[in-house]
Amino acid sequence: MQNTAEKKERAALAGLAAANMEARERSTEISMAELAALVETAGGEAVVSVLQNKQSPDPRTFLGEGKVAELKACIEANECDLAVFDNELSPSQMRVLSEELGVRVLDRSGLILDIFAQRAQTKEGQLQVELAQYHYLLPRLTGMWTHLVRQTASGGSSPIGTRGPGETQLETDRRHIRRKIQKLEEELEAVRKVRQTQRRRREKNAMPVVALVGYTNAGKSTLLNRLTNADIPANDRLFDTLDTTTRRLKVDEAQEVLLSDTVGFIRKLPHHLVEAFKATLEELSYADVLLHVIDLSNPEWETQAEVVDRLIDQLGAAQTPCIRVFNKCDAYLGILPHGENIACISARTGEGTQTLLDMISKTLARQNRRAVLHIPYTEGALTELLHRECAVLRTEYLEDCVEIEAVIKPEHWGRVSPYAVSDAH
Repeated sequence: MQNTAEKKERAALAGLAAANMEARERSTEISMAELAALVETAGGEAVVSVLQNKQSPDPRTFLGEGKVAELKACIEANECDLAVFDNELSPSQMRVLSEELGVRVLDRSGLILDIFAQRAQTKEGQLQVELAQYHYLLPRLTGMWTHLVRQTASGGSSPIGTRGPGETQLETDRRHIRRKIQKLEEELEAVRKVRQTQRRRREKNAMPVVALVGYTNAGKSTLLNRLTNADIPANDRLFDTLDTTTRRLKVDEAQEVLLSDTVGFIRKLPHHLVEAFKATLEELSYADVLLHVIDLSNPEWETQAEVVDRLIDQLGAAQTPCIRVFNKCDAYLGILPHGENIACISARTGEGTQTLLDMISKTLARQNRRAVLHIPYTEGALTELLHRECAVLRTEYLEDCVEIEAVIKPEHWGRVSPYAVSDAH
């Protein structure tokens, strides 16, 4: 917890909207406001902001020379401790800017990594953040961090952007860093295998998985609490949930599911972070239903929803059935979104949650088929497939075949349907 007596670091924010940049990479007033919120989340205070429109980034200083001078004057006048850029900087730009501005320089990726370093609670979360940090640091080793004392991720007093992957002094030996990366990747691979085993066990128990996804601070944890009576901290701050939480949820009299909360997404999320969190986020591609939670009260909700859709696609979950859950509808004055696979709710008051549960139930019913199959003894591979990939509820050995009652996923129905003697859906 932030000590109130502790002096907050003062940050100057800078952003560039260059004509030759991709639209989603350009800085805007809204992305700068989000950056200020990120600085606050990291424990700092954004005191001044500079935004430049330019044809293309300066290869040496990213901003134009005049803007760098203006930023330096702002830093001095406001006694800032660091400059935070809304865009990704190259290692050489970061070094030059640090020399010219006379303070530490951090880009958006570095800031997000720093927040993750503070927030990760589980061993798995810490491994993932550590891996992402080493990937981020590797190209920035030369002369970047030699003047800093690296502290552990739990070191609350360390300055923003310097909470490192648990080192007292950052090694400058690239080989050593690469060895670290390799070791972390191996450990995360072990985590992935454990998850696969757990996943198979869940499938055998006929327990569908519903995953909550969405932009950071959209209200996913509040919704999880509302639906499952869980007691998960749900604060109005960015990246409040880093470690996946899973709870049981009864969607109707006959159906129980596992509801998983995942880390929130954000625009310009560092690539290394997405890669590192794949061990957690790959759960999305194995989920039976995604609930894409959208903060309807945010004027930027359409842009935020696009960011999440792109990341869902990147994680290989674009084919998973998805319900768009428009949250905070009680704070919205316009016409509410409507249509197929759209639910409007208030996670805070509970409004619309029963409709959402009905939609989850119907979506699951469309996907899986509960059937009784008579599999000939000669088709042993099919019996094995059912036990491995589907949820087998009952097995009886008859005179000429094996009678299996199972919940069958759509992708396997084609192979087993010739042997079905009854089909519940």
